[in-house]
Amino acid sequence: MPDRLPPRCLELLAVQQGVLSRRQALECGMSVTEIRSRVRNSRWQRLHQGVYAAFTGEPPRLALIWSAVLSAGAGAAASHYTAAELYRLGRNSVSAIHVTIPAARTVQRVSPPGGLVLTPDLPTLVVHRSDRILRTRHPVLLPARSRIEETVIDLTQSAATFDDAFNWLCQACGSRLTTAGLLCRALDQRKKLRYRQDLLVALADVTDGVHSPLEYRYVRRVERPHGLPTARRQAGMRAGARRRYLDNLYQDYHLVVELDGAATHPAAERWLDIHRDNSLARAGLETMRYNWSDVTGRPCEVAAEIAAVLIQRGWPGPLRRCHPRCRALPS
Repeated sequence: MPDRLPPRCLELLAVQQGVLSRRQALECGMSVTEIRSRVRNSRWQRLHQGVYAAFTGEPPRLALIWSAVLSAGAGAAASHYTAAELYRLGRNSVSAIHVTIPAARTVQRVSPPGGLVLTPDLPTLVVHRSDRILRTRHPVLLPARSRIEETVIDLTQSAATFDDAFNWLCQACGSRLTTAGLLCRALDQRKKLRYRQDLLVALADVTDGVHSPLEYRYVRRVERPHGLPTARRQAGMRAGARRRYLDNLYQDYHLVVELDGAATHPAAERWLDIHRDNSLARAGLETMRYNWSDVTGRPCEVAAEIAAVLIQRGWPGPLRRCHPRCRALPS
């Protein structure tokens, strides 16, 4: 058998990370006998039923994603965690490959010719169905994937908690893959949506510069319910030759409130914080720092501490109670 492949096969293999579907090979002019021979001679390896890698050795991750999308058939697209991986959104720790197919059909299973066995240890293939996927696939990126806005919303619906859902919004907007406005528009296109109102409110805060669940809690549990003035979020300032961004800047009162996501920091990071605070002090700004347990465990006390400094610096107040048993003010 000639070792050369049809030119169209070579083109597809170049684009698809060395992966080809049985249907594509047949449409390019190959025969079932040729496909079977290449697999049996170990020049090709079977990744999914009806999908082959035209090389030996362990398939790279992108080839596995191509294989999953091709095996899912017409209209399929990588989605959820796999689409996020392709967009480099977040730190992907999910080995399973997620694809979405049109709701009106199922994944076709092609019987392997000659009873040949699939390549072992492939990632789990998770198939979702949607009546919107043909409209919401990205028009040009390969392998086919859901648009970034659809991907983010899918992930908020898969999230175990609202904090996890909010974190996806923060990561997508913070990495400038999309905007809060585009995400709101995509939310409006969904009929059924968990956390709908909370997500819309959260996106308004993201627009104002809230970039993490801790910052969100600070705004929602400390600043607003106790009537503190509204800080500038992610306020940029230059310290020496470097530009840095402040979590919360109360500019009229020369006060900065920084939020540390981790309860403890390595010594090197603590020294960096000290140097940053010193540089802010030279600029006339006082810094107060709070961590996750402060904001979530004692928000009223944090509000009282911040209010005391703001009042010293000219804030007229008043500090108010967030509920009848609020600890921000004496009983």
